Amino acid sequence: MESMSIVENKKAFHDYFIEQRFEAGMVLEGWEVKSIRAGRAQLKEAYVIVQGEAIQLVGAHISPLPTASTHIHPDPTRTRKLLLHAEEIRRLIGSVERAGYTLIPINLHYKSGRIKLEIGLAKGKKQHDKRADEKEKDWKREQQQLIRQNR
Repeated sequence: MESMSIVENKKAFHDYFIEQRFEAGMVLEGWEVKSIRAGRAQLKEAYVIVQGEAIQLVGAHISPLPTASTHIHPDPTRTRKLLLHAEEIRRLIGSVERAGYTLIPINLHYKSGRIKLEIGLAKGKKQHDKRADEKEKDWKREQQQLIRQNR
C-alpha cells in the first residue's frame, strides 16, 4: 500500500519510547480534508485520549484555508474522533488504564487516498533516557565524520 507522510510528530520520539503502532482513520469535516491536503496540519501539541469507548485526537492544529465556506466556523483545534477496530480500542484502553502507557500521534499520512493517523502506544522517557539518546546520536554523527575524514 502506498503511504505518503503529510506531517510528522518529531517530538514523539524525543519524549517517548514507542512500543506499538496503530493506524487509525479520522472523522474529519470537508474543510479539514482540504486544509490537510494543502499541508496546513500540525501535531506538535497534539495528544490522544480515551473517552469512554472512543479514542480522541486532542489539540491537533488544522488551519482552515482562507477559502473556507462562510457559513461554517472552522475550529482549528477541535477534538477529532479516531476510528479503529473495536478489538484495537479495547486493547489500547486496557494498556492506557492499567499499564501506564500514553497514546501519542506519530504521523499523519495518506493511504489509498484516505487520511490516516499513526498513533503510538508509548512510555514516557525520563530525563536520563533523553540524555542517553542524545549521546548516542552525537556518537553516530562523530563516527560518520571520522569515516569521511579517513577516506
